[in-house]
Amino acid sequence: MTNKNDKITGCLVGGAIGDALGYAVEFQREPQIFSRYGKDGIKEYELDNRTGKALVSDDTQMTLFTATGILAQCENGVLYDIEQSYSDWLTTQYYTFDEAKSIEIHNSWLRNVPELYSPRAPGNTCLSALEQRVRNSEKINSFIESKINNSKGCGGIMRVAPVGLISGLNIIIADGLAAEAAAITHSHSLGYMPAAVLAHKINRIVYPVSDMSLKEIVLEAKETVSTIFKNELYINTLSKIIDLAVELSENNESDLDNIHRLGEGWVGEEALGIALYCSLRYQNDFSKGIITSVNHNGDSDSTGAVTGNILGALFGYEAIENKWKENLELIDVILKVSDDFSQL
Repeated sequence: MTNKNDKITGCLVGGAIGDALGYAVEFQREPQIFSRYGKDGIKEYELDNRTGKALVSDDTQMTLFTATGILAQCENGVLYDIEQSYSDWLTTQYYTFDEAKSIEIHNSWLRNVPELYSPRAPGNTCLSALEQRVRNSEKINSFIESKINNSKGCGGIMRVAPVGLISGLNIIIADGLAAEAAAITHSHSLGYMPAAVLAHKINRIVYPVSDMSLKEIVLEAKETVSTIFKNELYINTLSKIIDLAVELSENNESDLDNIHRLGEGWVGEEALGIALYCSLRYQNDFSKGIITSVNHNGDSDSTGAVTGNILGALFGYEAIENKWKENLELIDVILKVSDDFSQL
């Protein structure tokens, strides 16, 4: 039986694995991917010539900052701490490590990790929204209510997996916190509601309350989030893509055809749909699930990251093949954050 700590580590490392595999092909279309890597697409890390590592993108960077925001546990409340941690991430995108030493550190010790001072195709929405949040010194109680744009990009869902890892948190509160964390930068409901579904699924995997199948967890997440956000205009859109992902995961069609029906993953509900599909379809094969999740026309690092979060939690760190753990950028940092989370 996979224990809680192993699942926590698996979730965070699994997300980085999917991110690193997909980052190499994020902006490539299928003809480019399959002509370069073969009929099955990219199946192994493409290592950076300078570092010899499989580089992660802003997805893993921001996931780590989400985690350290949660771990800060300051008196202002966890949502405030997450926002402040994101402002630390923002600093790493605009300053060098040496330049940042003179800038106030809010929450995150990650500001002391030189390797994080490396922009990896950060989303413009995340950057612009956080810049606006930083300029507004007023404490915000609900980012869902304090709208800043109309973006439903996948930058909201790709970073919130750590919310699902919080021990002892009521599942409805966890869902709501994940949505709020996504809404710090993405104000469209399809930018933050998928984050709630992801946190729900991960929470149920890591802290099971009954012997639920993965499909049952997905359907419960859909129903719970549909209740929480019953008055949102696009809740039916989210429910439909969840149902479609479940349906497609059980058919005999090709993965690529199925993923095409779900979209490209650049927006929140599509990234969620692809990740749900891949994790359901390959819940017994971590590597196949990750590989499938990145070999398509769309936002490969984000669909890979979210799929990796889910499958990593499901399998646990120890069951993940060593080839994915070797040469993975920031692996030591991820393991430290995972260990800190296990102490919560």
